[in-house]
Amino acid sequence: MNPSPYDALLLVSFGGPEKPDDVLPFLENVTKGKSIPRERLVEVGEHYFLFGGKSPINDQCRDLLEVLREDFADNGLDLPVYWGNRNWDPYLKDAIAEMEADGVKRALCFVTSAYASYSGCRQYRENLFEARGDTGIELNRMRHYFDHPGFIGPFAEATEEALAGAPADTHVVFVTHSIPTTMNEASGGSGERMYERQHLEAATQVAGRSGSESWSLAYCSRSGPPQMPWLEPDINDHLRELHEAGTRSVVVVPIGFTSDHMEVIFDLDTEAAETARGLGMEFVRVATPGTHPDFVAMIRELVLERAAVERGEVVERRALGSLGPQRDVCPAACCANPRALLPTIS
Repeated sequence: MNPSPYDALLLVSFGGPEKPDDVLPFLENVTKGKSIPRERLVEVGEHYFLFGGKSPINDQCRDLLEVLREDFADNGLDLPVYWGNRNWDPYLKDAIAEMEADGVKRALCFVTSAYASYSGCRQYRENLFEARGDTGIELNRMRHYFDHPGFIGPFAEATEEALAGAPADTHVVFVTHSIPTTMNEASGGSGERMYERQHLEAATQVAGRSGSESWSLAYCSRSGPPQMPWLEPDINDHLRELHEAGTRSVVVVPIGFTSDHMEVIFDLDTEAAETARGLGMEFVRVATPGTHPDFVAMIRELVLERAAVERGEVVERRALGSLGPQRDVCPAACCANPRALLPTIS
């Protein structure tokens, strides 16, 4: 398998605290420049303390890193894999310094965010530009994969399994991270609303493949001032609405997440599950792709796809649904930064 012209893969993630003393410094990193009151950070920090002051995300990245390296080796793909985070150790700057020391010249970046938006795409590209500094390493972000069979398939498999053990009239709720409506409008380009459209497409594909006849899309993890409109409905409000309409059983699919982030284990497994219990509703949350073999194989496939494109070869670009395979290089105005125009990679 030929990864040329790339000589490394960089796994790019959000990062998270690994012990109680990390929690507030981590949240300060996340909210830097956003004028979030300290009392709000303390409030959010309590979510982490419910789990020993540790986010699951770094361990999940370590697991993915391990299986990726195994998969590459088993399939004859000679490509080293590095890992760097936006908000906590190991930081992107340190990962890129390690790549420079190892002689890496050009690397692909796999971001653990499948969708278009400022926070899920452009901000990572800004972070990568800053972290690269004057190393001279060329960094290319891989295309969005929300509609790739390797992302859709694990969700469909888990949803079908959950529905098989649920009442016949169970409603499926797909859930993702809420964002400001202005950020949604700018995602993919002004007025394109690609964040919302991509999630609806992914949900449609999972629903069709899992036999979900009744489904909806809801949001979690809203933050920011109350006067700022964010995408709705909130998952807890939506559960109440469903209950009032007669729904007594839900299967919740965290379609916006690649693994069981804090938003999944707190916002869904803790808060939403408690809301459902209070309403007397059956509540089942399905698994995220995590290290599912199809998800891991997808990453390898996307590496080889992009490498072939860069070599000028014709290559199959797999995607499900109506939106088609997403572009490799983002336009300058894509997913605009709401605060300032900053340089990005790709």
